Amino acid sequence: MSLLDMTAVELAAAIKAGKTTAVEATKEVLAQIEAKEQLYHCYVTLDKEAALAQAEAVQAKIEAGELTGPLAGVPVAIKDNMCTEGMLTTCSSKILGNFVPTFSAEAVLNLQKAGAIILGKTNMDEFAMGSTTETSAYGETKNPWNPEHVPGGSSGGSAAAVAAEECFYALGSDTGGSIRQPASFCGVVGMKPTYGTVSRYGLIAYGSSLDQIGPLAKDVTDCATILEVIASHDTKDSTSVERQDTDFTKALVEDVKGMRIGIPNDYFGEGLDEEVKSAVLQAAKVLGEKGAIIEYFDLSLVDYAIPTYYTIAAAEASSNLERFDGIKYGYRTEDYAGLHNMYKKSRSEGFGEEVKRRIMLGSFVLSSGYYDAYYLKALRVKALIKKAFDEAFAKYDVILGPVAPTTAPKLGESLADPIQMYLGDIYTIAVNLAGLPGISLPCGKDSKGLPIGLQLIGDCFQEKKLIQTAYTYEKARGEFPMAAKEVC
Repeated sequence: MSLLDMTAVELAAAIKAGKTTAVEATKEVLAQIEAKEQLYHCYVTLDKEAALAQAEAVQAKIEAGELTGPLAGVPVAIKDNMCTEGMLTTCSSKILGNFVPTFSAEAVLNLQKAGAIILGKTNMDEFAMGSTTETSAYGETKNPWNPEHVPGGSSGGSAAAVAAEECFYALGSDTGGSIRQPASFCGVVGMKPTYGTVSRYGLIAYGSSLDQIGPLAKDVTDCATILEVIASHDTKDSTSVERQDTDFTKALVEDVKGMRIGIPNDYFGEGLDEEVKSAVLQAAKVLGEKGAIIEYFDLSLVDYAIPTYYTIAAAEASSNLERFDGIKYGYRTEDYAGLHNMYKKSRSEGFGEEVKRRIMLGSFVLSSGYYDAYYLKALRVKALIKKAFDEAFAKYDVILGPVAPTTAPKLGESLADPIQMYLGDIYTIAVNLAGLPGISLPCGKDSKGLPIGLQLIGDCFQEKKLIQTAYTYEKARGEFPMAAKEVC
């Protein structure tokens, strides 16, 4: 087994046992990046010298017995919307093209304390607005399973980097499915924790009431281990939750006997690709054979999730992005006449089309005369969606469904029709609106050889049930190849 074949947990164990070193692992993954990056474009920023220096320092601490954790010495990639001290952080936008933070996000600090080696920052949809990683100001990322297809978004660079073995695991952020959908498209495991479990301090905000940081990795064991490291209460984040049950690796148990799994009829209607439907229902059958009780039920308000989400997310985005004005930091237009003209030109030139579209939509729904009609109504529907999930979780331990209606579309298809791109989030956004945890893991491939993702949704703070269910399915399914091996 080569180093790149290892999961993050396996690599850390090998380093701890003296079978390899953090430096060797870093060199191996940097060589893979050099070989594959020109084709896939997973990274916006890569710092080889800093990564190797970190690796040497971490290796010394491991040998001294100072670092003993399950991720010590393992190279990681960070999505480009999480601040990293001294490393360019652009949100894949021209407007932040020169922004180097003076501090690191809390989730990044937690990884560094655990001995992680930061390789660089992964490409993403600009300000996390998009589902394909095509709205990046620095060019699109390609799907390692087939470079003619998108990797999903907005954490497409992170998912593609894991699939192409250009890192051992990565951090992403999920506002409406931005971890789970690219994980599905790239054939890796991605998890969005319960809102408030991972600090948002240092995460450049898109929709503050929806954003949550989570892991993208090769398997469920890695995901649980990473989540255990990055989950923490943080006084710098007012939405951070103090939890005593973040020992997620204890849930890596192969047992779903008696577990009640609900399948929403609403998720299997019109618009769902037949191959996706078949693979997801086959996964449900596998869990049923393992002793889970599988039931179909009606989850109301599914049709209202998309308009509710895009109303709330756009409103929060228009508010969050008003700070990028060409004055404090970031891009400033060179040619302007007066202050207001400078604001206007800096923002017009600095933001991309999709970001401008959402800022304008958000400004509209928050404007006088439309606030009650759109924004307040969306908040009321959000509460109803949470209530519908509460009723479902009174009966079921886990909800099972698809991640996306189709497998990864071809490059260029989604940008031609933004509404169709928005509709692609139909199965993931309600999870963010209700603040719930969700996980995506591979459950098959379609006739084009593209991965299909299975989504499991849990009640608030019930990540352990999700991990246990996902782990049981993963063991029953058997090994799912990484794109780097399958395509070669």
